[in-house]
Amino acid sequence: MPVLIRPASHADLDALAEIYNHYVFHSHATFDTEPLQFEARQRWLNKYAQTGPYRLWLAERGHQILGFASSNPYRDHPAFCQTVETSIYLAPTCQGQGVGSALYTRLFESLADQGLHRAIAGIALPNPASVALHEKFGFTQVGIFDEYACKNGVFVSSIWMQKKF
Repeated sequence: MPVLIRPASHADLDALAEIYNHYVFHSHATFDTEPLQFEARQRWLNKYAQTGPYRLWLAERGHQILGFASSNPYRDHPAFCQTVETSIYLAPTCQGQGVGSALYTRLFESLADQGLHRAIAGIALPNPASVALHEKFGFTQVGIFDEYACKNGVFVSSIWMQKKF
């Protein structure tokens, strides 16, 4: 069955939260330490639109949500209006199947005419699959923040990457 990439909707919130909360509990891919509740997820989803630089796409096969990719404001300062921060989360059973590539392909297609200059991605280490995915889409390493976060008593480093539009 083919993978469908489509904009996320409020009907998808439970599945999106399940994927994201997996990483809250089982990894350092996100620095959140508590699961995101439904109301917080509603506010999160309301930040995205069908047009403009802030998008949220999901991958679906049948009625199963496989993952999502988004573009978000990098910082609130007006000087960063041409920069987005991207993120991608896949259901653990969907990694290595091309779902991430399909999501990023659609995300970057939708951003191509938005007047953006840079996309930024911060990836908690180690995560060779995510680094490879970003490199595949033209991201290059900018630097590493060494042990700058602590989750569950473990210091975490992140590689920061950027892509020119």
